[in-house]
Amino acid sequence: MIRDELRNSLRDALNAAGFPEPPNGVALEPSDPDLGRGDWASPVALQTAKAAKLPPRVIADRVKSALEAMPPRHLDHIEIADPGFLNLFLSPSWLHDVLREVVAAGDTYGRDDTLRGRRINLEFVSLNPTGPIHAGGARWVAVGDAIANLLAAQGAVVHREYYLNDAGGQLDAFGASLYARYQGEEPPEDGYRGDYLVEMAARMREELGDDVTPDQAREWGYHDAVRSVQRDLERIGVHFDTWFSERTLHDRGEVADVLRLLGERGQIYEQDGAIWLRTSALGDQRDRVLVKSDGTPTYLLPDLAYHRDKFARGWEHLIDIWGSDHHGQVKSLQAGLELLGFPPGEPEIILGQLVRIERGGELVRLSRRAGQIITLADILDEVDPDVARLTFLLQGVDTPQTFDLDVVTSQSMENPVYYVQYAHARIASIERKASERGVTRLRLDQVDLSMLVHEREADLLRSLALYPEAVREAAELRAPHRVTTWVRDFAKHFHGFYRDCRVISEDDALTQARLWLSEACRIGLADALGLLGVSAPDEMARLDDETEQQQ
Repeated sequence: MIRDELRNSLRDALNAAGFPEPPNGVALEPSDPDLGRGDWASPVALQTAKAAKLPPRVIADRVKSALEAMPPRHLDHIEIADPGFLNLFLSPSWLHDVLREVVAAGDTYGRDDTLRGRRINLEFVSLNPTGPIHAGGARWVAVGDAIANLLAAQGAVVHREYYLNDAGGQLDAFGASLYARYQGEEPPEDGYRGDYLVEMAARMREELGDDVTPDQAREWGYHDAVRSVQRDLERIGVHFDTWFSERTLHDRGEVADVLRLLGERGQIYEQDGAIWLRTSALGDQRDRVLVKSDGTPTYLLPDLAYHRDKFARGWEHLIDIWGSDHHGQVKSLQAGLELLGFPPGEPEIILGQLVRIERGGELVRLSRRAGQIITLADILDEVDPDVARLTFLLQGVDTPQTFDLDVVTSQSMENPVYYVQYAHARIASIERKASERGVTRLRLDQVDLSMLVHEREADLLRSLALYPEAVREAAELRAPHRVTTWVRDFAKHFHGFYRDCRVISEDDALTQARLWLSEACRIGLADALGLLGVSAPDEMARLDDETEQQQ
């Protein structure tokens, strides 16, 4: 990749000029050619100045001379900008090599082996089995699945896991609420009041009859809720490798075993009739209760047993996605696992802000205990799963999101997913029109790519050059929205190219070059959409009033 080549050349030039590589590596960023700053820019002289005890400009001059003495491929010239930036100007051939790299890599373009063979367990969603997935939880469906795809794209072995909290008081409250609805009564004061319980009670009566006991209601409701979640996940195209039941931990004695191990290690003590874990010794705000005075475990104890079980199953690194409202539990879990002998910092916790759901400019509340909720199923009844997925991936998970149901249900080019999918459909239409006109794409080595000089073509190739790094950074930072941003920018560039550059023309050489450019665009765009879990259609209905160019 050109970025890696240039970075390596800058590193060699630094060494040749007698300067050490910066601790954080050589920084290199793409430039905007319209600003006259070249194709790539590096502040490496500024990075080195403090250690070298020299002005950045002096360092830049020496590195420039060293780089010119052993120039990398495609380098045309170098300019220095105050206070010491190195601006690299490349010949257009570098962009043509990008096209060749994309085509040569094919479906593997943008992939890496940074995490090759690393065994990662990724747990996400994991809502209590007390009802359907609400729209807020749906954000974790999209984010978690995309992160799994990104990690796999870097060579990791990724296992998607859903944890069923089916052994606690929440399930009892849910069962009591369902039984009350079954009896035609209001739920208990601390129960669930969602309208879905009325529908569930009616289904339960139809299936089980008129003699259901409270325990039967709880168990039937639990399994019905799980089936509902699985149906919704299937509709949005998300598959979990494991559905793990908390009950199994208790049945196999693993919860009790964790308590025993912590006792043998001297990490627990009794106070006020409760059993406490010494998490404050590892940076937690305070010690945490493992077993309450009435003998029932808190959430922390089975959570420790659960994550211990993940390691026992051979997973090397654990990642959990939680809502930000659980931030106070992060250090407790990590400290508890460390006290059990596992590596510090496990599991890695991704905390994300929740979603504000609006309709008609008004807030829609999402609590399952409230009388009205918007579920993932409700959204999927109104919009395509691709729309839901991409909408949830538009922003970083650490920022609050407003999910406007009126906007995402609109079918227009203002909807981001249609905008990017339409770019892929246009690429496919070019191929169809070429076939209709009897134009066959030659082998790439027979095509003169130097014909590609239009600014719209250059925009596309620059964008493709940045794609592998966008994927790598998105995986490293657990930030799929970086790929979403790339996709939207790339679609904008392609729509501009489609508008301004006729692909199939009387100029055979230019036609061939642009057909290969279109193919490279298809490879990059389809891969990016695949990582986001969004389909790449070959045909779509017209979504705007623009006159379609006859390619």
